[in-house]
This record gives sequence, structure tokens and C-alpha cells, in this order.
Amino acid sequence: MPPIPSNGPAQPRLAQDVDAILIVSFGGPEGPDDVMPFLRNVTRGRGIGDDRLAAVAEHYHLFGGVSPINQCNRDLVAALAAELDSRGVDLPVYWGNRNWSPMLADTVAQMRDDGISRAIGFATSAFGSYSGCRQYAEDIERARAAAGPDAPMIHKLPPFWDQEGFLSAMAENLAIARQTEPSAPVVFTAHSIPQSMAAAAPYVAQVHEACRRVAERTATSQWSLAYQSRSGPPQVPWLEPDIADELDRQAQSGADAVVVVPIGFVCDHIEVVYDLDIEIRQHADMLGLRFTRVPTVGIHPAFVEMIADLVLGPPPTACPADCCLR
Repeated sequence: MPPIPSNGPAQPRLAQDVDAILIVSFGGPEGPDDVMPFLRNVTRGRGIGDDRLAAVAEHYHLFGGVSPINQCNRDLVAALAAELDSRGVDLPVYWGNRNWSPMLADTVAQMRDDGISRAIGFATSAFGSYSGCRQYAEDIERARAAAGPDAPMIHKLPPFWDQEGFLSAMAENLAIARQTEPSAPVVFTAHSIPQSMAAAAPYVAQVHEACRRVAERTATSQWSLAYQSRSGPPQVPWLEPDIADELDRQAQSGADAVVVVPIGFVCDHIEVVYDLDIEIRQHADMLGLRFTRVPTVGIHPAFVEMIADLVLGPPPTACPADCCLR
């Protein structure tokens, strides 16, 4: 994707010596013909056959074969460029994906051709796990290697789960939702990952602490954390409880409504708009629970300002070398 320039007036001195920003994300299909190739990219090397992928593909086809994630990222790139412009900062904002166009390797090659020498990388994943943190760093290094010796240096920022902008945006969205269901229990959700991966990463502790802080900011005393969207062989243990099981528990405890907060997701992609808005909403209906789903942070102004602050501020502490192993 060509960068969106910032065209502000005088360029302030940056705390970090960089000449571009790189948004790194997961990617998603943008039409029916993209769906199966995209899913093969996502599952490459995992031995998952096309019959299983075809079942997952149906989730995408309910939305015309389009995942909202790419448009979310276009909106984020534009919002960040506008925020930088408002601060008088002239930094181009690039965007590259792990699994679908614009592919990260192509974006880094474009940065090289544009003469970019040093960039800050921001991955759209708030919490530390192999797939959400270390793998993005590996993706960046592979893309740099493919771009050759003139590839830009790219410093990937660590996960932002504890940053004020992320927490305040999530808290504001939750507070608005609770106006209509003030007494309903709140269930935070994050993507489930294999327990073996979680054991080598700070994922569970970070997610739980972020939930606690958001709950505290909204005076939410009745809350729990569940996981969603697990995949892979059933004999491999993944993080629990599953969101459906948690809703079962809430119904058995006498709840008549539930507010679900997808804190583990930055934008409303398929694992939000299908897994929650369709599957889990239907499960809540079956249980007789009124269901409210809180928006993700998306391009909430506090979240966009947070990214700009991280880019323009002193370099944050890097992740430990042994963090977020596979």
C-alpha cells in the first residue's frame, strides 16, 4: 500500500530518529476468490486440509468473502496520518500484512524504494504471545531480508496492553454499553491460544490485568474473562473457559443479560463479527440472555493518539529476548 503522507507545517524534533511508521497486521480476504488462498496462508504448515478450510470459509462468505480487517487498517492508517498532521509531524504511514495483500514483504520493499532508512513498526496486537508479538517481529525480519541490504531498519514496538490510550478507549466503549445494561455481568473475551504457547508468554497475565483495569475504570464489579475462536486439533489443550461455556455459567447463575467485551481484538474482524455477533449471540438467545457486544477500539481518538505518542516518544523497553516463544 502506498504510504499516506503527513503534510503538517514545521517538523518538530522527534524523540526517535525515524522517517516512517509501519502498521503490521494479520490481513484478510477482500472478495470470494480471496478466501481459500487467504486461509491457506494462515494455516500453512499446520496440516489442515481444504475440507476443514472450506467450512471456515463459509464464515467469510456470509459477509461476501470480505473480512472487515483490511478496511479497519485503512481507516487506522488514515486516522494516524491525520493525527500526525495535526501535530505538525511529517512521517509517512505504511501498512503491510502477514497473510494477505498488502503483504508485508511488498510493503517493506516499497519502503526501501522510497528511501526509508529507519521506521517504527506497530503491530495491531495488544498482548504478548508468539502469534501476537514474536511472530510479527519474525515477519518483519523476513520481509527485510527479502528486501535486501538496503532494507530499512524497523524497530517493532512491544505490545500496548497497558497503555493509557488503549485502556481508556476500551473503558469508554464499555461505559457506553453499560448505560443500557447497568446490572448485567460483563464478560471480557480474548483469542484462545494453545496452553503451551501461553506458558511461554505473558499473555494470560496481561489480558487479565487489562480487564481488571478497564473494569475498575468503569466501576464494573461483576466481570469475568473467557476465550474464543479456538482452532486446531481437539486433543491440544487451549485456554479456557470458552465464551459459550461462560455464558452457560452466567445463565445458570441467574443472569438475564450479558455484556461482552472483545478486549483481545483491536478491530471488528471475522472473529468478532461472526464468532461473537452471530454464533455467540445465537447462543445467548438460546439461553434467554440479552446480548450486548461492546465495540473494539478501532480508530477511537484515544487509541490513535496513543500510537502517535508511542512513535514520537522515547523508545519503550524492548521485549525480553526469551519472551513469547512458540
